[in-house]
Amino acid sequence: MTVAKSASLTLEEFLKLPETKPASEYVEGEIIQKPMPKTRHSRLQGKLIETINRVVEVGQIAYAFPELRCTFGGQSIIPDIAVLRWSRLVFDAQGEPIEDMQMAPDWTIEILSPNQRSNRVTRNILHCLNHGCQMGWLIDPDDYSVLVFQPQQQPKFCHRSDVLTVLEGIDLNLTGEQVFAWLKMGPP
Repeated sequence: MTVAKSASLTLEEFLKLPETKPASEYVEGEIIQKPMPKTRHSRLQGKLIETINRVVEVGQIAYAFPELRCTFGGQSIIPDIAVLRWSRLVFDAQGEPIEDMQMAPDWTIEILSPNQRSNRVTRNILHCLNHGCQMGWLIDPDDYSVLVFQPQQQPKFCHRSDVLTVLEGIDLNLTGEQVFAWLKMGPP
């Protein structure tokens, strides 16, 4: 992860810069390049997006986006998964979602990558919660656990058969065991 202190670069100036690969975020005046996802991270991200969207897209309840830049509260972050309620999505004249997301997601999901600092990721989740986000997950594939964050509540540690709290109105019942079972891809 690359961190560049940039006291002279404003958020507006940052947003005009070309996108980087992996993407960079603007957090508290710093430009922080996200780590390149590895296999386990990508597997969990893909399966979660698929699972969430299978439940929410048909009824136009919400939509889960991978790596969506969200700019709000003086920062520009890219959650691994940003879930937005359908009613908050903004569409253009052709019925397509607008390109620039200028709000916090309703549910932010972060998956720790190897060598990624959990406190930096937690800082982004807390920023989301402080700006209207209703739910945050911090998934740690190394210890097979999920920290669930909700506004004005202590984080909830979930693993094994613990049922994971999801965004209100979403009919999704997942346990830690089910999520981390997605990592097993070899022959039975």
